[in-house]
Amino acid sequence: MAPFSESLGTEFRKSWLRTVRVTLERAGPAFIKWGQWAAARPDLFPSDLCDELAELHTKAPAHSFSYTKRTIEKAFGRRLSEIFDEFEEEPVASGSVAQVYRATLRFRYPRQQIKPMLVAVKVRHPGVGETIRRDFLLINLFAKVSKFFPTLKWLRLDESIQQFAVFMMSQVDLAREAANLSRFIYNFRYWKDVSFPKPLYPLVHPAVLVESYEHGENILHYVDRLDGNGHIKSALAHIGTHALLKMLLVDNFVHADMHPGNILVRVLQGKGPGKALFRSKPHVIFLDVGMTAELSKKDRDNLMEFFRAVALRDGRSAAECTLRLSNKQNCPHPEEFIEDVDKTFKFWGSDEGDFIHPADCMQQLLEQVRRHRVNIDGNICTVIVTTLVLEGWQRKLDPEYDVMQTLQALLFKVDWADSLFYTIEGLMAP
Repeated sequence: MAPFSESLGTEFRKSWLRTVRVTLERAGPAFIKWGQWAAARPDLFPSDLCDELAELHTKAPAHSFSYTKRTIEKAFGRRLSEIFDEFEEEPVASGSVAQVYRATLRFRYPRQQIKPMLVAVKVRHPGVGETIRRDFLLINLFAKVSKFFPTLKWLRLDESIQQFAVFMMSQVDLAREAANLSRFIYNFRYWKDVSFPKPLYPLVHPAVLVESYEHGENILHYVDRLDGNGHIKSALAHIGTHALLKMLLVDNFVHADMHPGNILVRVLQGKGPGKALFRSKPHVIFLDVGMTAELSKKDRDNLMEFFRAVALRDGRSAAECTLRLSNKQNCPHPEEFIEDVDKTFKFWGSDEGDFIHPADCMQQLLEQVRRHRVNIDGNICTVIVTTLVLEGWQRKLDPEYDVMQTLQALLFKVDWADSLFYTIEGLMAP
């Protein structure tokens, strides 16, 4: 259906988009993961395809409890009942790589009174590593074949598959996710409003991860459904922005899967009559840190220049920065790309286009990146898209709070590199 999806009208295209999503859901974990990854790459794929593939975040297979039991016992060399006092057989969540159970850790010191510890146990699906490798070979083969069909070239499958391979394999090793959690916990050790699940060593294995169970409400409860409580929503917008800025500008270690499904909120009650105005304080917990991004100094500098140019609505500089966001730039007509971006930004800078938000400018810039076949390295695009995702739900939380404006204020400080650590840490530390 793909060769005709551009030419047979809106209804046919809608049917084709649904067919793509359903096919990926039924094809296996690698295809689901590719779809989830592709949904976050508006520089490679049309926006309507990205929107449809974003639905894959909620679709996942499940495996039996008997398999879970065997996997845990094999990983840790002990019977399930020797590790856990209680283990709920029904999973609380299931993803394309693993599913999560709730359990109570067994007391290690029988003669002492110890509060039972509720934990989350993440167990990898059976044969997922081998299945993903097999599926990846099939995807790669199809991507290579697609290059010989002019009507399929616009999908840019060959380019996307190369970048996807690194992302996909990082998701399979749960011990790697545990290491990422430990690093985030250390980076945010002084922050009272942000936390991550704690991996419980030695109960960490490539196929099984035991971590602290985090209570909380999905952030969408505050984004979409909770009326009032403006101070909580505003606080969440500030916390999320400063957490991302710290990851990006201070630590160079970014949670690259920061969609709302991976963010919980706990509302803490202040103590004492003197804190009446601040009774409700939100605490943010980031989950599922298997996918992260780190940038080289050169890439970080280029990305900062890109954000500066977008904030200033300087189209020519933004386009030139974009062309530098890949070491293997294959844009066939870079001057045309620069001219098109410059024209668009000049409209945004006029009185007629002044109402357009900088984040919307960036979204439309990525659409031009796709049309002109401009290469952006995967890690850099991940950071850009993470910023846009964060900005999207924060604009709903607090329309008055501008993520891009906060970023701009920091980037245009002459001494931002020296003072940034103290600025962000001072804002968020107790």
